[in-house]
Amino acid sequence: MGKSLSLDSRERVVALVEDCLSCNEAAHRLRISAARAVRIVQRKKRTGGVLAAPHGSPRRSKLDAVSGWLKARVEVEPDITMPELVDELTTALGLRATPAMLSRHLIHRLEFTYKKIADRDGKATQKGARGTIRMAPPADAEDAP
Repeated sequence: MGKSLSLDSRERVVALVEDCLSCNEAAHRLRISAARAVRIVQRKKRTGGVLAAPHGSPRRSKLDAVSGWLKARVEVEPDITMPELVDELTTALGLRATPAMLSRHLIHRLEFTYKKIADRDGKATQKGARGTIRMAPPADAEDAP
């Protein structure tokens, strides 16, 4: 697949063709292929502009059809887990999905945020072994058990 031609080059092709040069002559002068020059001029006539068409197609998900239901369900119970949501989606609508798929859909499409929740004391829920060792008092301390 070739590189996309810049907007400036596309406009120069159209300008040269409008100045009574053929597409082949304009292509030769700008050192591009004749077929590309023809396609640029055709796009200008058809759409009125010379911008390149977007590549690829928009990504679709089978969860797009039930986005409203998902959003309402999560707003009713914000702390629902993904496996519980998968079970409800399957029983209520008959649509099978994975927890990861639901998570991506909620975050990227419905713009929910993901926030870790600390435990009751406000400390991290998991501590590494090194932190535990540093916190332990030395064996020869007076208040050691």
